[in-house]
Amino acid sequence: MRLCRFSSDGAQRVGVLSGEIVIDLLAAGGLPDMFSTMTDLIAAGAPALKAAQGLSVTAPPEARIPLSSVDLEAPLMPSTVLCSGSNYRSHNAEKANTPLSGREPEFFVKTADCVIGPGDHIICDPVHTQKLDCEAELAVVIGRAGRHIAAANALDHVFGYTVANDVTARDRQVRRTPEGMTWYELGSGKAFDTSLPLGPVIITADEVPDPQRLTLRSRVNGELRQQASTSEMIWTCAELVHFFSINFTLKPGMVILTGTPAGTAWSVDRDLGGTWTSPPGLTPATRYCLPGDEIECEIVEIGVLSNTVSGPAEAL
Repeated sequence: MRLCRFSSDGAQRVGVLSGEIVIDLLAAGGLPDMFSTMTDLIAAGAPALKAAQGLSVTAPPEARIPLSSVDLEAPLMPSTVLCSGSNYRSHNAEKANTPLSGREPEFFVKTADCVIGPGDHIICDPVHTQKLDCEAELAVVIGRAGRHIAAANALDHVFGYTVANDVTARDRQVRRTPEGMTWYELGSGKAFDTSLPLGPVIITADEVPDPQRLTLRSRVNGELRQQASTSEMIWTCAELVHFFSINFTLKPGMVILTGTPAGTAWSVDRDLGGTWTSPPGLTPATRYCLPGDEIECEIVEIGVLSNTVSGPAEAL
């Protein structure tokens, strides 16, 4: 199933997206304790998924809403977002690296305060950054709690998957000494207002037999910047679930970001150690993102997450 959050007539709802129709699960007869929020649905587990599947078939006409008449929101507001950077060899090859790049998962955190949904504005605040970059990523949504989860069983704890854009302030993230040493400051470089678009839907895990066989793309103003398979990850989704469960009890509604492949604007920024030359078929960036840019992050099997970059005043 493709699950979404949407607003209609000022009310926030949880729905199933079926083609160009959104099925409002509460209006279709769903129980409030299961379908009031996406987190409720996730926490309710298999019974809620079975009920949602049934309601998507039996929903009366008044619960079936044209997609064109609703505003999709971020599919959930995660309690915690656990992020792994430097998880594609191609991304490591395009940039300046720290001594640990590619040797262990790069661990940083975003919060729900960073999250925006499809169609929302990514704010380019010149006081905060002059080098705003975007990264298409697969996001893993946790469905079942666990700590010290074995990689062999890790996907049993996954509820589903969505598309993420790990928006980054490169001039705050990448620090270099005169001697050429590079280190990352992942607080102000990664976690800030509008730095995590999510959506447009969560596809449930039963429809993704192998999360390492998905196709990821990004486009800026229609130009193809990134294209890769999730098979190119250094650490698989299962291995990342295991890795993060060592630090945290993973809980329903938590999200794990899995990294981005080559093709970021960082790749052509020689001042910050960019070293990549784009292969045929991809258009290399000529600059970082600016107000007016249209950003599309896509996972072919899930959907396209579209956002516009805006200046602070434009986003009000």
